[in-house]
This record gives sequence, structure tokens and C-alpha cells, in this order.
Amino acid sequence: MSSNAQETASSATQPAITLSGVGKSYRLYERPKDRLLELLPGFGHRGRTHTALAPLDLKIGHGEVIGLIGRNGAGKSTLLQLICGTLTPSSGQLKVDGRIAALLELGSGFNPEFTGRENVFLNGAILGLSKTQVAARFDEIHAFSEIGEAIDQPVKTYSSGMFVRLAFAVAVCVEPDILVIDEALSVGDGAFARKSFDRIMALKAQGKTILFCSHSLYQVEAICNRALWLNQGQVMAEGAPAQVIEQYERFLYAEEHGHSHAQAPTSTPTLTGAQQPPRFTRVAITLDEQPATLSQVPEGQTGHSELCIQAYWQGPADWPAPSFAMTLMGSDGRMIASAGTHIDRISPQHDAASGEGQIEIRLPALSLLKGEYWVEVYLMCENGIMFYDQQIPAAHFTMSSPERMLEQGLVHLPRRWSALDPALPDMTVE
Repeated sequence: MSSNAQETASSATQPAITLSGVGKSYRLYERPKDRLLELLPGFGHRGRTHTALAPLDLKIGHGEVIGLIGRNGAGKSTLLQLICGTLTPSSGQLKVDGRIAALLELGSGFNPEFTGRENVFLNGAILGLSKTQVAARFDEIHAFSEIGEAIDQPVKTYSSGMFVRLAFAVAVCVEPDILVIDEALSVGDGAFARKSFDRIMALKAQGKTILFCSHSLYQVEAICNRALWLNQGQVMAEGAPAQVIEQYERFLYAEEHGHSHAQAPTSTPTLTGAQQPPRFTRVAITLDEQPATLSQVPEGQTGHSELCIQAYWQGPADWPAPSFAMTLMGSDGRMIASAGTHIDRISPQHDAASGEGQIEIRLPALSLLKGEYWVEVYLMCENGIMFYDQQIPAAHFTMSSPERMLEQGLVHLPRRWSALDPALPDMTVE
């Protein structure tokens, strides 16, 4: 094997990112002068050590999409900044194989006194590109950012939306080997958010390595092939996204037990921008033809009631039809069941000219046992990943089962009892 072939094979097997005992800690002081006194002999320790990230070992292969989850202050951003090189580890060794483009804090890496154009070239140089290489990509970056003539204005005059547009455009248009995203896509109108998400999915399809930090657990499960849960700087779980997310949700429920499910927001905040993503215009939910709302709570009978959800929406005329999804939740916050048009491969009724759409779903003969239940509804992109709108909760109802008061659990399962004596009759319980 030639030396070039050996180098190629070695590169193919080498992880994109390798962390060996990498951790980060800080010294915290009650007073600024304590920092100086601690350096002088005879004064002893004046501060305390705060561990932002406990030493960890981690290997991320080329083409992997890793989701980082955890509450604020868990150490997610610290880990990403260590990988990107904006922080220096307090311990361990870190190796990165490939060019990293990062979306960390909003507008990080931008000089506020420079114009957008100048910052594009500055960021390109930081990423290791020559001036000629950046110039070849500049028109694509400018067009993707959609900031127009503002490209030649100082970025200190930009709105937060313009910041993130330009930062994202630079990050995804420089052909990175590794893309790091730290909750940076929450700013911007619906059309740009969708375009950004499509670009991320395209990079994933190209086999790029992506580190995705998000509080949207649904997106982490849908996009990533591995998840890492951090809490107070410690790795709590690592592995398949569905399994890690389940552990994380159980932890959150245990921490927040007693919080009223009804206090959740009824819809997502309105996004600003000229072109809005699809939004619900009306959601009608009934149980046995009785309205099921938060103010009217109908009661159904186990095994005999029917839940009906009708949803109507309005979106841009030139967008694909969105997918509709619903979840059925117990009063303790546990998800009991879910359904989605993208899961069942159903095409909602959608008028491409007007952007209007509608769908109905019926759940006949509910087998739920006695208790309180909630319905949540969602509008998402046609692939069922990016959220457009939601109502949490959208309806509330109760189930009663006088004939099965002693039966325990969430659902009633039809069964057949058989006597071991063949001469005795069988009994079926519907």
C-alpha cells in the first residue's frame, strides 16, 4: 500500500473528534482582590473551584450527528466551546480532524465595528480559508443570509435576526467538515428557519459531522443518531437518542413533579418576518360529540367513547403541505399515545394556491381507564421534524369506568378467559 493510500485509510478510521479526560473548571472568588491575594505567599486559598464540565472521554466519528441535551447550566455549551477551541481544557487532551464551523453565542466571532462583508472574510480566515476561497463563496453566503445592502454596514447596527442570518450563512456555506450548533436557530422568521433547517439536513446527507445542542427533544430524536445527556457538568447517559431522552424525561418529571400540566403554554410564540410558517387557524376536539376544551371537560366511558380532532391551518402558498401530529397525555405528564400524518404516510388536504389545509383524525372506542387526559396538537414540516405551531394542551377530558372501578393501569385490554376444563364455557371481556 502506498503512503498516500495509508494516509487516506488512516483518516477514514480516525474519529472526527476525540476527547480524552477533557474537563473544564474555574476558580470563583467572592471579591476581586481575593484572586490577587491567592497568588501571594501566606494568604492560602481564597476562592473555590467550580467544575463546569467533569473530565470525560468521548469519540465522535465522521458523519455522526450527536445531540446534546440537558438543562441550562448543565455544561453543554462548555463542551461545545472546548471542541470549537474557544475555551481551553483544564485537563485532558482534545483532537479534532477537520474544519469546524460553529454557531455558538449569537454573533460570536463578529467584530461589531466591521461591516458584514468584512466579517465574512474575517470568519473565513479563522476557519482556515484563503481570501480567494472566501471570495469564491461570498455571493452564496450573501444570498443565503438575505440581509441585502446591510452587508456593507457595521454589524453593530444589525438586529439579532440579521446577526444569526449572516452567522449561519457563513457557517454552512464554507463547506465545514464539522458543524456545531448551540441553540442558535431560534432567531429569524419562519421562512429562514426552514431554509436553515433544510441546509442542516443537506449537510447530514453529505456525511458531515454535526453536534446539535437543543431543548427540542423531538428534533434531537428525529435528527441525531446518538445523544449525550449532561447534568451539572456530569455525563448522565449516552447512547441511542430515544433511550437517553426517555431517561432525561423521567429525571425532569421526578424533579418537577407536582407542576400542573395545564400551565403549559397554549401555543408557540409568534415569529416575526414577512413570510410566516403554517399556523393553526382552528382546532376542534370532541369526545362523543361534546366539545373537549380546557374550560369544558366532557366525560367518556371506557371502551365506548370516540375522540375526534379536526385541525385547520393557513400557511405560505408555495410551501409543501405540513404534517399534523397529536399526542395523548396522562395527567402525570406521561405520553400515552401519538399519531402523525408523516408517520402513517397520510397526505393532509391542502390547497397549494391558498396555503390552507385541514385534517381530521378519529380514535374510536377509547380503551383508556378512569382518569384525566390531555390532548396536544402540532404542525410540523412535511418530514415531521421542524415545528411550525402547537397547542399544549389543546383539550382536556376525563374517562370513567363504573363497571371496572377495580381495574388498574392506563388502558383496558380486551381478553378471553378459558377454563382448563373443556366442558366449561369460555368468557370474553370486551
